[in-house]
Amino acid sequence: MGTIDLLAGYRSIKDWHIDDQPRQKLIIKGTDALSDAELLALLLNTGHKHKSALLLAQEILHQSSNNLQELGKLNVNQLKKLRGVGEAKAARLIAALELGRRRQAGFSLSKKTIRNGQEAALYFKPILGDCLAERVHVLYLNFANKVIKDCCVSKGGISSAPADVRVILKEALELGATSIILCHNHPSGNLSPSQADLTFTQKVIRAAALLDILVLDHIIVSQTGYYSMNEEGLMDEEKRSTGRLIRENDSLSGFSGWRIAIA
Repeated sequence: MGTIDLLAGYRSIKDWHIDDQPRQKLIIKGTDALSDAELLALLLNTGHKHKSALLLAQEILHQSSNNLQELGKLNVNQLKKLRGVGEAKAARLIAALELGRRRQAGFSLSKKTIRNGQEAALYFKPILGDCLAERVHVLYLNFANKVIKDCCVSKGGISSAPADVRVILKEALELGATSIILCHNHPSGNLSPSQADLTFTQKVIRAAALLDILVLDHIIVSQTGYYSMNEEGLMDEEKRSTGRLIRENDSLSGFSGWRIAIA
């Protein structure tokens, strides 16, 4: 057991040697020098009675199996069950974790161009990977596959989140998007598309084709990874079932360049 672990439960952080105090340690040595528990202790700021902020942080991590991904799933009420964590501390932790997710999402979006299913999944995973309920998002892109906007078009329950195709395409028309990428999460962790997922994809493809809007992919994400219908060849199958396919010029984007000619 290290010095920090010994100090954690017995003395207030302000009574520690200055080199061991998380705040001073961060200022002097940088964030890499701090453990997950020390970073959480900085957010908590205070502990509870004879429990230092660091010990409280260690207990929070233990409750989350020492996994920040699991910690990110907890809500205010779940965090408050731990003695010493009130609404203020719980809200502070959740806000910090959400900022981390948004930072990652912002980094991905700043790349502007989505060239394949993997890049789309890397954008969506920080946003949807931890969600306990299904959500449907749509990326709207221009002709060069540059991102115009990301929209959440539906929030549902644990096993479904019905989305309105009219809402999706209305936004596409207003933005002047020429293509879209669909994405939703599976809280169960199972990445295989359901029959409902396939039916929904087919419905969007058929409706989008009437407006000359290309559906590039439908991504499913979870904590464990992602599933790309385009990479698995399902997009071509869905398009064949809805109309006659026309091969476009080879695309540098990595997405298959098929459009539908509706009879």
